[in-house]
Amino acid sequence: MRYGYKASAEQFSPAELLDLVVLAERVGLDSAFISDHLQPWRHEGGHAPNAVAWLGMALERTERLVLGTSVLTPTLRYHPAVVAQQFATLGQVHPGRLILGVGTGEALNEQAIGVEYPELKERFARLREAVRVLKRLWTDERVDFDGDYYSLNGATIYDRPAERIPIYVAGGGPATTRYAARFADGHICTSGKGDEYYRDTIVASLEEGLAQAERDSAEVDRMIEIKVSYDRDPDAALEHTRFWAALSLTQEQKHDVHDPLEMQRLADELPIEQVAKRWIVGSDASRVAGEIAHYAELGFTHLVFHGPGHDQRRFLEQFSEDVLPLLPAR
Repeated sequence: MRYGYKASAEQFSPAELLDLVVLAERVGLDSAFISDHLQPWRHEGGHAPNAVAWLGMALERTERLVLGTSVLTPTLRYHPAVVAQQFATLGQVHPGRLILGVGTGEALNEQAIGVEYPELKERFARLREAVRVLKRLWTDERVDFDGDYYSLNGATIYDRPAERIPIYVAGGGPATTRYAARFADGHICTSGKGDEYYRDTIVASLEEGLAQAERDSAEVDRMIEIKVSYDRDPDAALEHTRFWAALSLTQEQKHDVHDPLEMQRLADELPIEQVAKRWIVGSDASRVAGEIAHYAELGFTHLVFHGPGHDQRRFLEQFSEDVLPLLPAR
């Protein structure tokens, strides 16, 4: 069991996030993950630092935390060979401390720069091909590759990572989850969607993919971002969730939204009660810890905590003092 921290790039500046991951390491967490967005989900108060540039600084500021993306899209506004080179450089200087979490992308981050945003079928096909490119470039020299979307002509990453960089695949459906179990080192999903969904879609698909690939369960890390708003003040715990109202929009509502102002408008129309449903909200440490521990009971092995409030120092200190000691032992 590992416990991590979600460094909210959509909410804080890169300098603030650096201080927060230093604190996350100090309070005893094992990992920290940052998303790679070109644009945030809110215009007012939003941020969107480049994840790869930030990771280089964060690795220098910390000593033992494993750091990664949750997630980066290596298929549309980035060519996978560029991502391979970026992470190879980081991995050579900081071996064993990187995870590349990848996903199929969002319109919000691609359409603003004129990149065509295809349907999920093509985005998933691009992701599978990109993972093949990444793995080849990290291990082979003079790589030739002729895929449906990407081509390499004798390409070489001259400064390859000192250790293999794990690739985690994010996805909420059966196909991406099975794919992660077959070909990746980990799978990423998010909390707040009900036990039936996790048992019947995520866990079942992971087990199916593992069986297809004849892999052991321990070969694939089961990571989940847990949305938890813990505060000793119960009113504050509820109010903190408001900034992240966009998470409560359905996929259909936000699929084609490419403007942070429009995303913000849609999110602000939601009542606080609906917003809070995606979160574990409370001031009772024992109850909050119990709800978090339930995800471990469902089979998840890497719990990454996303606190929604603007005072993240307060969240990390209170959470690590009150809730973390009550969670399953590592």
